[in-house]
Amino acid sequence: MSNKSKNCDCVAEKDPARPFDPVVLAQAKKIAADYEIVMWFEDGEWFGRGLELPHTYGDGKTPTACVASVRERLVLTVATMLEDGERPPVPGRAGERTEQINIRLTAAEKALLENRSRAGGFRGVSDYVQTSVLERG
Repeated sequence: MSNKSKNCDCVAEKDPARPFDPVVLAQAKKIAADYEIVMWFEDGEWFGRGLELPHTYGDGKTPTACVASVRERLVLTVATMLEDGERPPVPGRAGERTEQINIRLTAAEKALLENRSRAGGFRGVSDYVQTSVLERG
């Protein structure tokens, strides 16, 4: 019997308990090794998450155990992404600007930012804010 429906080109779901292809796993380890980990201490235990993959968590009784837990889960997340044909995020320390924010302003605040942006010779409000806040500290 076929794993596919007659009306669907989709492949049957992969068994989540199966091991990853060793090549994919090695590639995932290499990528995840460059990811940063954000940690905090709460209720007697360390918790952490990936900076680049903020929904990938781990924990441990010590900071070292927490880092190992998060790193293992980062590898699994990246391996899953690779298997699914997705592109894992670039490590944060690479400095690529891949994130975007959206803020609400009053009409007067927006006009103020636009005026300052133009007066400073910036291409737009985004460049003005980026330079004024991030690059100047």
